[in-house]
Amino acid sequence: MALLRAAAAADLLRRHRRAPLPLLLSALSPPPPTTPESCPDGPSPVAPYFAPPPPPLCRRRRSWPPPPPPPRVSSSSYVGRGILLPATFSIYSPLSTSSSASPDGSPDEDSSPPHPSPAAAPPSSWVDRWLPQAARPYAMLARLDKPIGTWLLAWPCFWSISMAAMPGELPDMRMLALFGCGAVLLRGAGCTVNDLLDRDIDNKVERTKSRPFASGILTPTQGVGFLGLQLLLGLGILLQLNNYSRILGASSLLLVFSYPLMKRFTFWPQAYLGLTFNWGALLGWAAIKESLDPAIILPLYTAGICWTLVYDTIYAHQDKEDDLKVGVKSTALRFGDLTKHWISGFGVACIGSLALSGYSADLAWPYYPFLAAASAQLAWQISTVDLSDRLDCNRKFVSNKWFGALIFGGVLCGRLVS
Repeated sequence: MALLRAAAAADLLRRHRRAPLPLLLSALSPPPPTTPESCPDGPSPVAPYFAPPPPPLCRRRRSWPPPPPPPRVSSSSYVGRGILLPATFSIYSPLSTSSSASPDGSPDEDSSPPHPSPAAAPPSSWVDRWLPQAARPYAMLARLDKPIGTWLLAWPCFWSISMAAMPGELPDMRMLALFGCGAVLLRGAGCTVNDLLDRDIDNKVERTKSRPFASGILTPTQGVGFLGLQLLLGLGILLQLNNYSRILGASSLLLVFSYPLMKRFTFWPQAYLGLTFNWGALLGWAAIKESLDPAIILPLYTAGICWTLVYDTIYAHQDKEDDLKVGVKSTALRFGDLTKHWISGFGVACIGSLALSGYSADLAWPYYPFLAAASAQLAWQISTVDLSDRLDCNRKFVSNKWFGALIFGGVLCGRLVS
């Protein structure tokens, strides 16, 4: 009996050694698909996660070293063993054009591929190059990467501070520095309020859909906290002025908070912006004189409002198609094809008011050549702007920093010579 068992075991071992390897693999793996493409004469558009062995009838030349195994993926991406993986799959393929965000609202560092393309575009502004990643959305919210708004807010302040200086003397440099910092903070606070109230509109407008609230990078709660910080810092600047200026400065907050709502109710939000952005013409004089001189300040304030109507109407022409879709109003829609006629009239009123203010302030003759140069700059942008070209509208809008600089230079020279 023992001899019979030994013979049976030897026969079984001999048969096992003679079994072909493909048959053994077939016994351990699921059967191959019965489609015509199962014979690998060419590359297949898809590859199985666990590739089945080739059919016995198809001969394939073996190569060494063997091809690397397919990349393993998490089990949550696949259900079962028979799911097929596209041959074009890449672990670095982005699933969305927008970057993911971490719970605190900052962009997720893991959302970008570990090997960025060498042809990637450089950072678009100093905010991307120098600020920490967590601070960038707040800097974008305050428009620190676009200083033109700060210049447009600061120039009327600098005009009136220089006019209030004593004849033959430079303006108070401390006041210029305080009002420059205040312009940064107040402009940032105004942009924060504007974006908070317009977040449901901004995501429908091509130019504004990437703003922090519209894109979801920041939450409204974070925006309110940032607004409180800006107002607190602005209060620190305001407390360094005299009591008359403190009351006058605090009253401007009503304009700052209500301006974003004007585009919903009137076709003249640019005029309301003029009242807001040129409040510094009143405040700068009051910070030096502790009073207001209507003969000087009212023409200066009026000039600033007319100037704002020129540049912000040009700016509004960038968004006129989107404004029609979402139902908001602007002077660009109100004026239509007559825009250049309207802003030409506002430009003439601006230059006339500046001349009257300089005359009332007894500015010397150097003021007027600068005023003539500023008039030429304003006439150039009005006459050459292409209101159907968004890029040209933006270029002309940004050029207004030079208009403000020319007026400031004229007031400075006119006061030093007088």
